[in-house]
Amino acid sequence: MKILFLHNNFPGQYRRIAGFLRELEGVELVAGTLASNKQDFGVRRIDYAPHRDVTEKIHPTLVATERAVLTAQATFQALYGLRKDGWTPDLVCAHSGWGPSLLVRELWPDTRLLTLYEWYYRPRGSDADFLEPISHDAAARAHFKNLPILADIAEMDWGTSPTRWQWSQFPPHLRTNISVLHEGVDCEFFAPGEASVTVGDKVLTAADEVITYVARGMEPYRGFPQFMAAVAKLQQRRPDLQVLIAGNDRTAYGKRREDGKTHREHALETLDLDMSRIHFLGLVPLHTLQSMFRITRAHVYLTVPFVLSWSMLEAMAAGALVVGSDTPPVRELVQSGVNGLLTDFFDENRIADDLETVLRGDVDVARLKRMARATIVSDYALQSIIPRQWALMRAVARDGRPS
Repeated sequence: MKILFLHNNFPGQYRRIAGFLRELEGVELVAGTLASNKQDFGVRRIDYAPHRDVTEKIHPTLVATERAVLTAQATFQALYGLRKDGWTPDLVCAHSGWGPSLLVRELWPDTRLLTLYEWYYRPRGSDADFLEPISHDAAARAHFKNLPILADIAEMDWGTSPTRWQWSQFPPHLRTNISVLHEGVDCEFFAPGEASVTVGDKVLTAADEVITYVARGMEPYRGFPQFMAAVAKLQQRRPDLQVLIAGNDRTAYGKRREDGKTHREHALETLDLDMSRIHFLGLVPLHTLQSMFRITRAHVYLTVPFVLSWSMLEAMAAGALVVGSDTPPVRELVQSGVNGLLTDFFDENRIADDLETVLRGDVDVARLKRMARATIVSDYALQSIIPRQWALMRAVARDGRPS
């Protein structure tokens, strides 16, 4: 079976299934990805690169669409050599929204297309208007960002979306041929165990009073301002508290600050913080992430109604107690008082109080942590997800749809 993956930052969401398929006899993998992608992923790669930037002064609502078209053109040109050599994939697995799959049918009209959908943009009732009211201009931009996604839906044979919340963002008549199927969590790696994290001259273990926060960027979309405000309050009450923060000092999602400062810079300037007990680790390797989740007393995960982060599931798998925002993507996995705690995204006082409840031992921490891991092992472990993904891929390659 010949499988072509298309992902601007491959392997991305395909990392685990691609790793599984690499070991199977009779399966040949090729990955199309941006030439700027420097990851080494052990699969034959075809690089593509748009020949120019988006047109200056193009209508703002069409920026995402033109970028997707430029990427589609570059991908077509990069893959044309495969077709000339007579190589035809049985299945193309593509990440939607960025454009690389838009012209696949021009290369291989009969090849089956299985598309991964992370997000469908809704201007109201979702992420776009959660932090502040949305203007008509911003709503228009959200609507038109869906154009490449809608083009993918028109071309695909079948699709997947990682969580029921993300799936539910699509209009009902477009969900019919999209399955809810997560990428899976390595529950053997992300598992409870002994660990330590070294920060400067300190070695922190589970015996220390540690809380953790992990995100790609330090931004309002992931509740960073509220988290830091809650930390400032907690530090006044908990003199032994240590805070580990992993992620880049940038805005990955949503708006940047108008004053040009990062949200971290603003927090450090405006909050009364003891920086000797707050440790910014930057981007960390998986083993450090594993150790953070193993030693933490509470892992804080705050998010607007948006894409659910892998880190929350990995923390739960490692037996961490998640204190998460009471927002739709978190509620899908965390039941407050059953396998974690839900808190108010906007209320730093409530966040601090809920964390102190955990740190004082006022809740059955051991039971909540046990149930958190059980939730992930039951529904998201690779050992059950990978066979489902592979079965779906074979069915789509064979019949164009699952039976």
